[in-house]
Order: sequence, then structure tokens, then C-alpha cells
Amino acid sequence: MSRAARIHSTEDARRLARRRLPWMVFDYIDGAAGNEAGARRARAALDAVPLRPRILRDVSTRSLEVPLFGQTAGRPFGIAPMGMCNLSWPGADDMLARLAAKHRIPLGVSTVASSPMERMIETAGGHAWFQLYFSGDGVGTFRLVQRAQDAGYEVLILTVDVPEVGRRPRELRHGFTMPFRIGPRQFVDFALHPEYSLTTLARGRPQMANFEMPGYSFDRTESRAKADWDTLKRLRDTWRGKLVVKGVLDVEDATRLASEGVDAVQVSSHGARQLEAAPAPITALAEIRDALGPDTPVFFDSGLRGGEDVLKSFVQGADFAFLGRVWQFAIAAAGEEGLQRLFEVITSELSIAMAQTGVTDLTALER
Repeated sequence: MSRAARIHSTEDARRLARRRLPWMVFDYIDGAAGNEAGARRARAALDAVPLRPRILRDVSTRSLEVPLFGQTAGRPFGIAPMGMCNLSWPGADDMLARLAAKHRIPLGVSTVASSPMERMIETAGGHAWFQLYFSGDGVGTFRLVQRAQDAGYEVLILTVDVPEVGRRPRELRHGFTMPFRIGPRQFVDFALHPEYSLTTLARGRPQMANFEMPGYSFDRTESRAKADWDTLKRLRDTWRGKLVVKGVLDVEDATRLASEGVDAVQVSSHGARQLEAAPAPITALAEIRDALGPDTPVFFDSGLRGGEDVLKSFVQGADFAFLGRVWQFAIAAAGEEGLQRLFEVITSELSIAMAQTGVTDLTALER
């Protein structure tokens, strides 16, 4: 049986990935802030959201397509922006981009992606959104904004929930840094995972590819605390396309964002990787949806692990959902075949859950 055929759920992908990846890489992908109580709380809150079965409804034909910024997405879930995806396996960025192109779903291309933004949007067939971190004094940040516009990006995701990078002890214990450095401890870790190490050696060490610009380098630990509402106004004036603000958990912040002219609010705790005490995003989603009403698009990410979770986010008010680290687990487990397999698993889970709850069209869902 192939590795991909062993993936029947996201937890299968995670388990297989844990076997194949060096410990420091797995813990970088899998870890959360502090003692990881925030991640557990977010998962418990998702588990506590029920889906109500409905009977004797003709659900023989179900649509998993949803409108998204004037187009039609092939699924109601996309690929969240994730930094340095090629750490999960060499070529992961391109695998994700090809998945986005094939199924017409948005690929979030991170500021700290390990492949250049220009190549990513081309490989994704235009189905790519650029995710932006404000850092330092913002000069380099706005150079990236212009570069994204020149590359043809039509959607910009401003991530606002990392004024300072959260402490993730699992990373710190392994001495994880970006750019990637190998010391004696890391050498032993990689030596005990030869398949990954040899493949990575053959393909080259992952780099933060969007910073190969004269006079600009990126420090992952550099403060991002200077960003404020004036920064948002400047960005809104500069960016010609759709502007999404990601990392929102407060109703007051969400309503002000809507009044400032953003095109969508993305409810997110950054996968519980920044503030351990942050509220469960699925709970905040319902509150923000109620406050904004039906006219402002609301997106959701953080902690989603399968098709039923996606449906739960729609029941709570999301217009679109994003999954993140589970895609990296699938790639680490079984490469591109594993990624496609997990995509099919999540699609199947969602379709079955829709049938069992009497839903044929997510745009007409009863909350």
C-alpha cells in the first residue's frame, strides 16, 4: 500500500509526517504558543459545535462551489498562507500551487514563502493571494506590496496578529531559526531522517525567496509593532485590488475594519501560534458575523482539521475557510500524491456532512 493510500484523515497525514520529518521541522509545523493550551482550547471549541442532522431532503445533488470575490471557487476552502513550506518537503510550494490551479481555490502566498511570489502565482494559474507582514519601518513592506501588484496579484492579505512573534517552546528547544542553520544537535536530528535530509540536500536548503531584493532583508524576529490604523489607510490607498485583514478576534476591531473599507475580515488566531490565551476563533466567528451582518465577507482559519470542521465554520457564519498545516503534513507524508489524497478526503468529508445535514448549497445554509 502506498503512503498516500494510508491517509484517511488529517490525523493520518500528521502521524505519517511525524515519522518522516526531522523532529525540529515537525515541531515547527505542528507547534503552538506557550504550553499550547490555546490550540487545545480552539480544538475543544470546534469539537463542541454540533451539526444538526436533517432527514428526507433530496440531497442527491450537492454543490461545493462558492462565490469568492466575483469568481467561483471550486471548493469552499483554500490554502492558508504558511511560511517556508518547502521545509515540509522540497517542492512543497509548487505542489500547493498546482493544487490551487487544478481546483480553482486560493493559495495564500506568505511573505516568508520559500519560492518567489512571481513563480507561485504563475504556477497557481492566477489562483494566488499574497499575504503581507508589516515589519520594521514599513519601507520594505510597501516594496513588497508594489512587487505583488506588478506580479498580477489581485488579493492582498494583511496579517495583523503578530506585532511581536509569539514564543513557541517546541521551536526554541530545537534551536529553530530562519534562515535555517545547522548545528551539532540539528545535524544528529537530520542524520536520523536520511530520506528527508538527502532529498533536501539534493534540492537545496529552503530560503525566504521574497527577500532577494537589493537593500532589503527580512528578520523573522523583527518587531512588527509599528503597524496601526494609519498603516491600514495607507495600504488601502496603495493597493488597487481586494484587501483582506487576517488575524481578527475582536468584534470592535472587525466593525472598524469594515468601516475602513477592507473587502473581507479573516477570523483567525494564527493557528494558536502567537497568543496562547487568545479566545477560540470559532466562538469569535459567530460574534463577528452577527456584528458585521451579511454584507461584509468573513473568512475563517485556525484549527480546521477536516470537512466537518469546514461545514461548522460555515454554520457559524464564514463565507470561506482556509486550512493550513494539514496540507504540509500530507506533503511530508506522501508528497504530491499525499496532498491530492488529503484534498479528496476533506472534500468527501464535507460532501457527506452536507448530505447528512440536509445541505445542498453552502450559500443557502441555515445558521
